[in-house]
Amino acid sequence: MPVQYESILEEHKTVRTAVGLFDVCHMGEVEFVGPGALSAVERLVSNDVRKLVDGQARYTVVCYEDGGIVDDCIVYREHAERIVIVINAANVDKDVAWFAKSVEGRSDVTFRNLSDDYGLIAVQGPLAVSLLQRLAPEAELAQVKSFHFRKAEMLGIPVWAARTGYTGEDGFEVFVPASETARLWNAMLEVGKDLGVKPIGLGARDTLRLEACLSLYGNDIDATTNPFEANLGWVVKLDHDFIGRAALEAIKAKPLQRKLCAFVMDGRGTARHGYNIYATETGGEPIGVVTSGSLGPTVGKNLGLGYVPIEQAELGNRFFVDCRGKRIAAQVVKSPFYRRPAL
Repeated sequence: MPVQYESILEEHKTVRTAVGLFDVCHMGEVEFVGPGALSAVERLVSNDVRKLVDGQARYTVVCYEDGGIVDDCIVYREHAERIVIVINAANVDKDVAWFAKSVEGRSDVTFRNLSDDYGLIAVQGPLAVSLLQRLAPEAELAQVKSFHFRKAEMLGIPVWAARTGYTGEDGFEVFVPASETARLWNAMLEVGKDLGVKPIGLGARDTLRLEACLSLYGNDIDATTNPFEANLGWVVKLDHDFIGRAALEAIKAKPLQRKLCAFVMDGRGTARHGYNIYATETGGEPIGVVTSGSLGPTVGKNLGLGYVPIEQAELGNRFFVDCRGKRIAAQVVKSPFYRRPAL
């Protein structure tokens, strides 16, 4: 997927107002199969997957023993003996090794890396359902709830259509056999012409997810961050045994030292990943660092996420971001920056 096909701003607008296609075949897919599939996944992830029903998905994180984040991912339950997990592209090798190690010696579960077998197309925007329904008229995709999926056929191709995404908009992620991905992609562009469908690149994908305050692994979360300081405590369920649970219990029992906060630039300047944050306009040592930042085209402001000491993360607090040698004022605001209108 290129950074942009045309204009990042136009691609961003297309997803917010019509429908865009993302080629996310670079994402990884792994499966756990067998009587022990559910228990194996339960041991790996922080969220509670025991209550998932067939055809349901759940966002979660995978942690190291110290509570640091291995990856964030989505768990899809086809049935009790087959669980599929979608993982971040840059983490495929690391995650596969971590998952494989976790099931060593178990005879009740088989783990496989299916990343080369699947293609993945994200169809995002308020007209996403309208587009996909044309390709799968009998699937009743409008009835699929958020974070649920169902099997369907598109052009005679067996797919999974999952109501998940990474843009803050309604939409689906369509799992398709790798060999059929290009054919389905081209068909989506053709049947959606009158809906204004366009292919969308990495640039707009980043601005869309930032407006929705969706974390990016390697920027906002990584092995040095824990879910609580990253505002992901809601995906940590401490009532089941998983790798990192003891460390997270200890972390939760103490006051947080820092927090990932959302902020808007007051002055003229764009926050970027790695820029230092200061408490004052002049002097002093950095108090934090920007993890993500860009213009938010929908909200019309320069936005950012960054880790700062907990007392600096209060709503309304002001600090300064060093933008290429000049400190620009910023204010902590409630997240997300953008929330799609109710259907």
